[in-house]
Amino acid sequence: MSTNFLRAAQSTFRQSIYRPSHIASLRQFHTTSPNMTVHNYQTADAFKQAIKDNKVVLLDCFATWCGPCKAIAPILANHSNDEQFKDIHFAKIDVDDLPELSQELGITAMPTFLLFKDGNIEPAEKLVGANPNALVTILKKHA
Repeated sequence: MSTNFLRAAQSTFRQSIYRPSHIASLRQFHTTSPNMTVHNYQTADAFKQAIKDNKVVLLDCFATWCGPCKAIAPILANHSNDEQFKDIHFAKIDVDDLPELSQELGITAMPTFLLFKDGNIEPAEKLVGANPNALVTILKKHA
């Protein structure tokens, strides 16, 4: 009987060391939806309307098969939720779904980021490639 008592005491001691109860109360899980989001446009008209409706629009031209596009997508989503970029409208188009718009915008590689200002269809900034630091520089410049 004393062996069982010691095993129980050891088990309780291990749990208190490895899983302290006060740490469980510190864990914070956020269930609220993000403040902003990256809007995925399916038509050229919808995208052009977004340029007219928003002062600053950052467009991510991507392809579903593009590895660098997949790598930078979560970074872009994080920036869209960042308070310092709240005035920027984040948009995406799949170049395979909208080839005419891609050609009109001069997309030659993926990912390509275009920044539009004041309803102008001509991009104010262009970034080709998945370069997170250069992307932040452009966002901070126009935020």
